[in-house]
Amino acid sequence: MNRSMPRAALLVLLTALCWIHLAWAVSPIIQPGEPGQPSRQIEAAAAVELAGLRYSAADVRFMRDMIPHHQQALDMSALAPERSQNRELLDLARRIETTQIDEIELMEQWLVDRGEARPDRDWRPHVSAPEDDGHDHHPHHVEHGMEGMATPAQMTDLEAASTEAFDRLYLELMIEHHRGALVMVDDLMDQAGSAQDPALYEFATDIKNDQAAEIDRMTILLASYSADPRVGLSAGFGDAGSAIRHLRPTASLAKPDGFFDPANPAALPPARLRELAGETEGEDNGDTAASDRARPALLDFANTDLAFAGDLMVVGNYHGFKLYDIVDPDDPQLISAVVCPGGQGDVSVVGDLLIMSVEQVRGRVDCGLKGVAQPVSDERFRGLRIFDISDRAMPVQVGQVQTCRGSHTHSVVAGPDPEGRIIVYNSGIGPVREEDELPGCIDESPWRDEGTALFRIDVIEIPVERPQQARIIHSPAVFADPDTGILAGLWERGDHGPGTQTSAETNHCHDITVFPEMNLAAGACSGNGILFDISDPVNPVRIDAVVDPGFAYWHSATFNNDGTKVIFTDEWGGGMRPRCRASDPSNWGANAIYDIVDGRLEFRSYYKLPAPQTEQENCVAHNGSLIPVPGRDIMVQSWYQGGISVFDFTDSANPVEIAFFDRGPIDAEALVTGGYWSSYWHRGRIFGTEIVRGLDVFALRPSEFMSESEIAAAALPFGDEVFNPQQQFQVRWAAQTAVARAYLDQLERGRHLDEPQNRAIRALLDAFDQGRIDATEADALVKQSEAMAMLGQSRTGLTADRLLGLANVLALLAENNN
Repeated sequence: MNRSMPRAALLVLLTALCWIHLAWAVSPIIQPGEPGQPSRQIEAAAAVELAGLRYSAADVRFMRDMIPHHQQALDMSALAPERSQNRELLDLARRIETTQIDEIELMEQWLVDRGEARPDRDWRPHVSAPEDDGHDHHPHHVEHGMEGMATPAQMTDLEAASTEAFDRLYLELMIEHHRGALVMVDDLMDQAGSAQDPALYEFATDIKNDQAAEIDRMTILLASYSADPRVGLSAGFGDAGSAIRHLRPTASLAKPDGFFDPANPAALPPARLRELAGETEGEDNGDTAASDRARPALLDFANTDLAFAGDLMVVGNYHGFKLYDIVDPDDPQLISAVVCPGGQGDVSVVGDLLIMSVEQVRGRVDCGLKGVAQPVSDERFRGLRIFDISDRAMPVQVGQVQTCRGSHTHSVVAGPDPEGRIIVYNSGIGPVREEDELPGCIDESPWRDEGTALFRIDVIEIPVERPQQARIIHSPAVFADPDTGILAGLWERGDHGPGTQTSAETNHCHDITVFPEMNLAAGACSGNGILFDISDPVNPVRIDAVVDPGFAYWHSATFNNDGTKVIFTDEWGGGMRPRCRASDPSNWGANAIYDIVDGRLEFRSYYKLPAPQTEQENCVAHNGSLIPVPGRDIMVQSWYQGGISVFDFTDSANPVEIAFFDRGPIDAEALVTGGYWSSYWHRGRIFGTEIVRGLDVFALRPSEFMSESEIAAAALPFGDEVFNPQQQFQVRWAAQTAVARAYLDQLERGRHLDEPQNRAIRALLDAFDQGRIDATEADALVKQSEAMAMLGQSRTGLTADRLLGLANVLALLAENNN
């Protein structure tokens, strides 16, 4: 018995060793940790649990919402065979129908496999009409989880349409529908714990890739329905295709040396340069990152705003500014190119002083090129630079005003006054700098510190004889609630309801356009359009403020000549995105035209570039000026790579384009930030700064929209011929026959003047021009003036204004003849 014990123990021992051997024979299961953290060994059951990832409630909602979303696309596409005659669109509708039927079945099966209920495919309970705010809306309709859906009313319109009208509406609705699907995918991916189911993740990724590509194809197809010659222009830096109507190019200047990158004059993005060099995407090239860092940033040499003083033209640039002699406006001659980086380089001229805005953190006090590396430095400059340009060949920096948020733009408001002071409004939109760098710069919410540098503008005083003593004299809180005093008293940021833009918070003004003779200023202030009383320039008073459901970012403002209207622009996409595609809303990235009635802003209409642009062209409403035609309100405006557009807004509710120029995109594949930054009228010409290419000059051509006399009247000199961005002076036309003929042309165009009277007045004007007018003709001019005045008093509105304007000119011509 004692001898049998060892055998039993040995058997137990051998069995245990066998199990131990088998356990160690199975490879351990490892779960790594975060980078730098140790891995851990886990049991098989835990590994199985980790592999069997659970789906989330958001996953279920995504699938349930996407089914009726897809069904609406099917219902839209089912209408196409009986309504469209375009083979390409019919192929598109069939492709959408096939794909979305298959995807609906996949989504329903996914839900069934997981024990979830399948939803009804009917899309109608998931859409709601946009709120009526009095403005037109593009088909952007939003409900939580159901982005991009067309309303029942729009579906009814689609069903009632046919041929080209159907095609256009189908594409507009379907593009927005697809964009809604992309938003739904992005929302799903942003939620923690969602889209971890492999099948759902692959499905959502496929939707994003396929529908994004489909949007591109539909956008191109939609643009093809436009007969506008600006559609389909060939790309190129120096050889792009172009389209022009009622304009004549008179000069085109490339940037001077030192103001472009010789290795990349077209400012192509690094990825595109590598592609053109034959490097494949993801190619392991150790020098690529270093090369990209050494290459100038894409806006480092960007042309920006323009200013004029008689025969002097100043072209702003992120790299500094350039002075041109424009004695002959069709042959500008470079006088000097001043290198002083800091962006964005907006400029104004007052006498022998040039003022320039600087906002970038790389700006240096000494205009140096190396930038400033330290987060806090005495060498950094952000604010207004002041130059003495009395010697145009050798400008000298003579003053600086450091500001908390830099200077994005500025407005010369008044001066020099009797004390020799210039008053300037400064608009800073950048981040607030450190207090250690500039004392008093408080970067806090107004709820925490009312001394914050946010929610203010700067009022700056520049003594003409002592510009080095320029300083901020006031920082008024122009957005404050007048009742509570709360600084953040205007738009707080957010959308305006279904189908609307998300407007920026109003804590700064991008541009403030001043009209000193009218004691008015119009502020384009991120989330609001504002009307100010500037009777006291140092203490502007807000008298009205408006919001617009289609505006993302209130950018700039332009008054008409008598200060009864103002045009605000929306820089949707920041000027760097394609926002004039055929599928983009006509009231987003557009102009909003307001009448000023008893000190209040009253909306009248939108104007947006009517020619669709491509994905490779940044395009949105930007800077422009009036073309001072007597009796009319006409503006020339830049649209970045959308070109230049001249439009008439005399009828505030019905603006009409009357001339344009456009080039094709800078590059056929890459989106390059380029095109026209500013287009302004000066001395009978349109001058346009091209961000990448240089500078262009155009003359207006007579057309059915504008007569030769109207163009001649607009070209007459007035005042001291100073033009600064964001500063307007009322044009008062001299008593010239061109002005009288301009009024006559308008009255004739509207059939508001009897033909015998028209002929008689024109004969007198011809005699006056030929110097053969005597006392009899002078007396006849007086009588015609009296007749026009009497007729004008019997009419109303614009016709009355033109008749009275004509009467005044005729009377002055007769008086001057004596």
